[in-house]
Amino acid sequence: MKRSATGCSVEEAMRLLGGRWRLLLVSYLLDGPKRFNDLRRDVPGISQRMLTLDLRALEQAGLVQRTVFAEVPVKVEYRLTDDGQRLKPVVEVMRDFGLWLKSRPETEADSAVPETVDEA
Repeated sequence: MKRSATGCSVEEAMRLLGGRWRLLLVSYLLDGPKRFNDLRRDVPGISQRMLTLDLRALEQAGLVQRTVFAEVPVKVEYRLTDDGQRLKPVVEVMRDFGLWLKSRPETEADSAVPETVDEA
């Protein structure tokens, strides 16, 4: 993993949880163990490759446990570890913030799309 540039604890957390999908995956795993395809259905915008990479990163960080059951076909299940469960308050704050964002009237700044500069 990359090293922290500032040593700031927020940067350290964002290094692990940053990106589009990881905290969202954690939020779905708070409901209990899930299989890979269950998570793909929960997050339809994620590619199989990105889901695999993010689950591996969360597993390597000790936040997610991957269990393989000796069945045919093979059954793989993902669950939050005790350390992963510590993210519950973070998910709740993000959910509340997201609900607040969705409830406020859209402003011009919210809908503004950065313009590209043409270099002639």
